[in-house]
Amino acid sequence: MIFNPIDMDNWSRKPYFEHYLNNVRCTYSMTANIDITLLLEELNNKGIKLYPTLIHMITTVVNRNVEFRTCIDSEGRLGHWDSLSPSFTIFHDDDKTFSSIWTLYSEEFDDFYNRYLDDIEKYGSIKRFVSKTSEPPNTFPISSIPWVSFTGFNLNVYNEGTYLLPIFTMGKYFRCDEKILLPLSGQFHHAVCDGYHAGVLYNELQLRADTYKQWLPNY
Repeated sequence: MIFNPIDMDNWSRKPYFEHYLNNVRCTYSMTANIDITLLLEELNNKGIKLYPTLIHMITTVVNRNVEFRTCIDSEGRLGHWDSLSPSFTIFHDDDKTFSSIWTLYSEEFDDFYNRYLDDIEKYGSIKRFVSKTSEPPNTFPISSIPWVSFTGFNLNVYNEGTYLLPIFTMGKYFRCDEKILLPLSGQFHHAVCDGYHAGVLYNELQLRADTYKQWLPNY
C-alpha cells in the first residue's frame, strides 16, 4: 500500500485538474452495458459466483489505469495509490438493509475469490453499515442494484466535491438479441479523468469479460 505524490509542476494534467477542481468542480456519470453472455455461462458451469467475479474484473481494470487510482490522501496530498482494493455492499434479505465489506485485492482471481468467500462467511451476517472495520485508505466503492436493469444511474454526493476515486454501481443483467448484458454505472471526477479514460475503462472491462479463459481457474 504505497501512495505516490504527484509533482504538480510536471504533471501534464495540471490545467485540467485545477479547472475541474477549483473553477468548475465537476463529476460525471456514465452507464454502459457489458456483454457477459459467455462469462456467465462459464461461471454457472464452474459454480463461481457472479458478484465477486465482477468486483474482481472492475478492480483489475481500475488498477491498470492510474487515472482511477488518483486521489487526495489524508494529509491533503494529491497522488495515486499503487493498488486499490474494493469496498462493496452486501444485502440483508430479511430486513432489506445492506452492509459494507472490503476485501484485499489480488490480481490472481483464485486468491481474491477465496478472500471474498472468507469475508462473507465472517462478516456477511453482521448488520452494521460497516460490517468489516479497519478499512484501509486505498479502497474504492462498488455496489449492486440487482432488481432493475437501469439505463442510467447518477449519485448526488453533497460534500466538498474532492472525492476523486471512481464509484461503480451494477444493475440487473438482461437478455437482448441473444446476449446477456449487465448495466454498469461509473461515477467519475473530471479533475482526474475525462470521457476518453472512462471509455478505456469500459472497453477494457468488456475485453476482460471476453477473455475470461485467460484468468478464470480451470476447475
